[in-house]
Amino acid sequence: MRILVIEDDKEAADFLTKGLRESGYAVDHAADGEEALQKVVMRPPTIVLSDMVMPRMGGLDLLKSIRADPEISETRFIMVTGHNEPHSVIAAKKAGVNGYIIKPFNVVALKQRLEAVLGPIPPAPGPMSALGTA
Repeated sequence: MRILVIEDDKEAADFLTKGLRESGYAVDHAADGEEALQKVVMRPPTIVLSDMVMPRMGGLDLLKSIRADPEISETRFIMVTGHNEPHSVIAAKKAGVNGYIIKPFNVVALKQRLEAVLGPIPPAPGPMSALGTA
C-alpha cells in the first residue's frame, strides 16, 4: 500500500509520514497540490491524505482535479484539515472525498479513518506499530 501525504506544514507532514512509515506503509510526501497531482498522475497511490489549505493548489482543488481525470478518478482521498466548518465538509463531500479528519488528531483516529476508507489494516511486521498502539 502506498500513501501520498500532502501537507505544507513540516511538523504535520513529519507526524503523518513517520507514523505511517513506522506502521509499515510506503509513504511519499508532497508540499502542495500541484506537486501532489504530478505524483498521482505518474504513479497513483493507494490513498491520498491531503491538507485542505496549501500554497499553489489546495486540497479541494487537488481532489477535484483527481476526480476529473478518468485515469486516476478512483484514487481514494482523505482530507486532513483544521477546517470543520459545515461548508468545508460539504464542499469536500460534493467533490468526492472518501473521508475527512479534523486536526489536531492522534494516530488512533488516523488509523480509524484509514480503516473506514480502506477496510481493516493488518498489523505491520516486527515490533508494535505506531498506528496500532493506543
